[in-house]
Amino acid sequence: MSRKKQSRGVCVYCGQEMAKGGMIKHLSTCTRRRAIIEQADHKPGKTETIYHLRVQDAGSSDFWLDLEMCGRAKLKDLDYYLRGIWLECCGHLSQFSIGGWGGEEIAMKRQIQEVFEPGVELTHIYDFGTSSETLIKAVGVREGKPNSSHPIALMARNIPPEERCMECERPGAWLCIECLIEEDVWGTLCDTHVKAHPHEDYGEPLPLVNSPRLGMCGYSGPAEPPY
Repeated sequence: MSRKKQSRGVCVYCGQEMAKGGMIKHLSTCTRRRAIIEQADHKPGKTETIYHLRVQDAGSSDFWLDLEMCGRAKLKDLDYYLRGIWLECCGHLSQFSIGGWGGEEIAMKRQIQEVFEPGVELTHIYDFGTSSETLIKAVGVREGKPNSSHPIALMARNIPPEERCMECERPGAWLCIECLIEEDVWGTLCDTHVKAHPHEDYGEPLPLVNSPRLGMCGYSGPAEPPY
């Protein structure tokens, strides 16, 4: 499995593609995003503190999200969102903490504005057996009105890592779980070779989806934003 290049992502507002390292700066100046913010600020309602969160899989820097979240929203809202876009497979328990495993657990009822201070990085752990760990930092903050009726808005997301068929090097579209479990091989296959590849004991190969949890526990996607 080759994942050496810097991950790239797409701005939800303007559709521009760029390297992960430049996305935070882009979002702060994106003219399409600024127009949407200005439009929202002219609507009735109270001004509040809104946070720019950079969310990243702890195991692979290729998987990341830029989210905008209302300060009054709670960690349970973020937990719900992460489950929908990345994690949910079997209804496992989850928690937020400062310091990762064994760190200080932060209650789901806490508001975002109570938790995110300069330098604070939260760890979200989903499933305490086959765990998925996600790191979350506030990389920006603004005062204004939300531009969504939901507590979280997706601003940017990684492009799925490029995978190659282990048989022919054409683009991979499927993951063989039997190869992963029995041979410890990230066995991706193209649409042609998936048909003849032996996979008798662990069911049919799974379609590749944009999630770091693919191939873990019972996860099979769909890896889509919950709203």
